Amino acid sequence: MLVLITGATSGIGYEFSLNYAKNNSDLILVARNNKRLNEIKMNFERKYNINVKIFCIDLSLTGASKKLVAGLKNIKVDILINNAGIGEYGAFIHSDIEKLTAMINLNTTTLTELTHYFSKQMLQNNTGKILNIASTASFQAVPTFAVYAATKAYVLNFSEAINYELRDTGVQVSTLCPGPTSTNFHISSNAIDNKHLTQDTLSAQEVAKMGIAQLENNKMTVVVGLKNKLLAFTSSVNPFRKLALIISANIMK
Repeated sequence: MLVLITGATSGIGYEFSLNYAKNNSDLILVARNNKRLNEIKMNFERKYNINVKIFCIDLSLTGASKKLVAGLKNIKVDILINNAGIGEYGAFIHSDIEKLTAMINLNTTTLTELTHYFSKQMLQNNTGKILNIASTASFQAVPTFAVYAATKAYVLNFSEAINYELRDTGVQVSTLCPGPTSTNFHISSNAIDNKHLTQDTLSAQEVAKMGIAQLENNKMTVVVGLKNKLLAFTSSVNPFRKLALIISANIMK
């Protein structure tokens, strides 16, 4: 089995990589950190006796997914995990628009392009699985995380729609919606002092294992954590949307 994982060198992406390596799956790992990619490749190949192909690509750049696909010509991928994503914390009007544009490109455009290419490839073989990583922020507007939450809402709705379109084929598209997780996300998104992102978090290992179980059981969408499930439910019920907006604004202070 060959598994392609984006954002594979840290956090949830690394845990996905590690779990599949332990399962003796060959890997294609994509990230921006070339040194870390090479370290993981050497370690996994030596320890687990698998083949690891690495691509050092910044997927937030326009045309990056085409570059990746070109390097994978004639390679059949069994599982695609669109894990790469970034956030940016703060009031929208005070945020760097170039950072927000890069976020939109990575979180939505690149994910869409890779899903399009590999779902077509998988459909030709009548088998394959795609896991797109969204967030519990998918279910409501989040002041101070406005663009991030909007991109993840796109991921959720897009993935569920494509999964329905492919329902009578051998191709599965699933969505994983983790809440706050013990990674460096709060640092990279400039939310280092945000307690919501750093307290009562699940480990990246727990989240990755749930995602893999979700794929194996052909689940369409999984929200990680009971508290997150309750929030997702109330946010999806229309009379509660305004209340959910107020709650999320207060949580993110």
